[in-house]
Amino acid sequence: MSGRYRDEVTSRAGAVMFQTRFHGRGGQGVVTAAELLSLAAFGQGKHSQALPSFGSERTGAPVVAYCRIDDRAIRSHDPVTSPEAVVVQDPTMLQIPGVLDDIAAGGVVLVNSTRTPSALGLDHLDARVVTVPATDLARQRLGRPLPNTCLLGALAGLTGVVDLAALQLAMRDRFAGEAGDLNARLAADGFDLVQDGPEGLRHPQAC
Repeated sequence: MSGRYRDEVTSRAGAVMFQTRFHGRGGQGVVTAAELLSLAAFGQGKHSQALPSFGSERTGAPVVAYCRIDDRAIRSHDPVTSPEAVVVQDPTMLQIPGVLDDIAAGGVVLVNSTRTPSALGLDHLDARVVTVPATDLARQRLGRPLPNTCLLGALAGLTGVVDLAALQLAMRDRFAGEAGDLNARLAADGFDLVQDGPEGLRHPQAC
C-alpha cells in the first residue's frame, strides 16, 4: 500500500486496513471483482474479506460489493461505510444517492467511463478521481463488455493495495484457460493506463 494511504487508513489498534466499495449493475462482475481483490490480497499474506450486498439479482439491477484488506485479522462483517476506494463499474451509478458518500479523506474514486472527471461533474469530491474506459478495453480483449478486471488492475496501479502479479494469479485461478490469460492481460491494461496519472489517461480514439 502506498504511503499516502497508509497514513490515512489506520485502525484503532494501529493496523492498516484498506476498504473498497464496488458499485455496478448485475452482469458486470461486481461481486467477482471484490472476491478477486480479496484473493489477491490473501495470496500476498494479508487478511482479506469480500462481502456481497444482494438486492435484485436480475441483469442490470444495481449491485454493491465490499472488500477489506488488513495486516491482521478482520473482525468487522458489516458493509463498508467509509471506503478508501470506490470503484464505479457503470457511470450511470453516479446518479444513485449514496454511491459517493463518506469516502475517506485522500481516497480514490475510480470510474469506468470514457469521459473526464470534470465532464462527469466530480470535481467537487475530496478524493482523487480517475476514469478508465474499461468497457471498451474489455471488448477489445474479451469480446464482451465486462469491465471488472480492467478496473482491478487500475485500482492496483493507483493505490498499491495489491500487486498486479497477485491480481493476475487470482484471475488465472478463477478463470480457466484462455479466459484467465485474457483477464490477466486486461488487468495489466488497466494498471498501465493509470501510470500517467489522472490527467494523462490514454483513452481510445474511438471514445
